[in-house]
Amino acid sequence: MIQFLLLAFVVFLLVKGMNSMREAAEKKKEEEAPAAPAPTPEDIALLREIRDLMKNQPKA
Repeated sequence: MIQFLLLAFVVFLLVKGMNSMREAAEKKKEEEAPAAPAPTPEDIALLREIRDLMKNQPKA
């Protein structure tokens, strides 16, 4: 019984340590990611311009 409890405790500590290491790696990866959003593609910019022009036209 004591051996089982010791083994379970050791496995618990191993899993807890691995999870904390994984979370630290993910946090580091997020910090390294660029904060600025990617520039909008040309086709999206053109579609937005068309949308704005259509908004300004008088309705028929």
